[in-house]
Amino acid sequence: MDKITVAWVTIPFLLGFIIFLVPKLNRHLALWGTIASAGYGLQMLIVPTTINLTLLDSFGNSLLVDQLSGYFILTNALVTAAVILYCWHSDRNAFFFAQTILVHGSLNAAFICNDLVSVYIALEVSGIAAFLLIAYPRSDRSIWVALRYLFISNTSMLFYLVGGILAYQNSRSFTFEGLKTAPPEAIALIFLGLLIKAGIFVSGLWLPLTHSESETPVSALMSGIVVKASVLPLLRCALISDELNTIVTTFGVATALMGVSYAVLEKDTKRLLAFSTISQLGFILAAPAVGGFYALTHGLVKSSLFLMAGSLPSRNFKELQHQAINTKIWIPLVIASLSISGFPLLAGFGAKVLTLKSLTSWQFIAMNIAAVGTAISFAKFIFLPHSNEGEQNIKPGFWIAVTLLISGLVVGNIVYLKGYDMANIGKAIITIAIGWSAYHLIFKKLSIYVPRMLEKFENLVGVMSLTLIVIFWMALA
Repeated sequence: MDKITVAWVTIPFLLGFIIFLVPKLNRHLALWGTIASAGYGLQMLIVPTTINLTLLDSFGNSLLVDQLSGYFILTNALVTAAVILYCWHSDRNAFFFAQTILVHGSLNAAFICNDLVSVYIALEVSGIAAFLLIAYPRSDRSIWVALRYLFISNTSMLFYLVGGILAYQNSRSFTFEGLKTAPPEAIALIFLGLLIKAGIFVSGLWLPLTHSESETPVSALMSGIVVKASVLPLLRCALISDELNTIVTTFGVATALMGVSYAVLEKDTKRLLAFSTISQLGFILAAPAVGGFYALTHGLVKSSLFLMAGSLPSRNFKELQHQAINTKIWIPLVIASLSISGFPLLAGFGAKVLTLKSLTSWQFIAMNIAAVGTAISFAKFIFLPHSNEGEQNIKPGFWIAVTLLISGLVVGNIVYLKGYDMANIGKAIITIAIGWSAYHLIFKKLSIYVPRMLEKFENLVGVMSLTLIVIFWMALA
């Protein structure tokens, strides 16, 4: 199995380079790379095993493949495959598909790296490849958004690298286990880098602009899987000690509440989805032990929603409320929205039940409020007017991509069938009912402008500095 793992990690990078040599096979080679990852990820979930490969023993460099990483690998495979199928009949060239499979490969590497240096390298590679995808249209706007993302990504990784060096000075090892005895400044810098990169809490307010202004398939890829590259290392850290777990779960709860607070007031479809991504990342961090399943369901939902949002006649909810969308788009839009709201018969229900059952007492009220906020946010999609003659702008590869992702939400129910008891079903329906009622009685009529001051480029570094102080105080405590 060790040799299979090494071969699997290298396959996407090899295919990416072959695409440049044989550009006519770009789509096929990229898709085969995701199929290989899907097979490997399913193997880790169906037959749970733990594979630990030592790279440099004296420095603690190693690879770890287990069930937790299996969820992220499978998410990466399904989301990337959907994006490739969506773009299959488009005019995108070999460069686009090569960068897509290179992003896929670097994310796979990030999901199995088990030390500070290996994670740093994988995250940097994925960041550069994602930058090239964002800038692919080569318009002034796309280049600016891409450069903004690259600056923030590199800044976050600089914080992370300095923290890793400080941790190594203390333990003479780059293993995550060394963080148990690392100085507070090392923990603060490492966590700040990962939080920024993942789009967590206020330091992640770079995310809405980047995800909403990118092309539709790139938005789906970024929100569905790319941001999760830094989430898994945070989950690994949380499972090391109670002290680190407290830091991660605290930011998880705060992020869930902050993201949903923006989402319920947002009037732009893609920005709502981006703020929802921030909130849902908080759900993943709030219960690290079961975060893998939630990451899978969120990746499938959010990538499908971004693809569908790109097919709507407008991004403005006010305009969409006065013009019917096509029923064929509305149906999968409702299914995905119900899943992320935690409705039974979809994977989002099991993931939400499992997460809420794994919370500690101090998290319970806040996360249930966030769950109601999620139902409010996605009621905006569910209650859009629709008709068979409604306007639509469907790309040739739209249906096969969305069908793949929605099918994953249905099949994903088998992961946590124990969640289907009357108490859990009743609670889920009540939560959604409260959210829908609040939407119709309050939020549908609100016209509150959501301030974007903290999202401005010149304010992001200041927000990072404040977050660093908070993390340092928590690590010191």
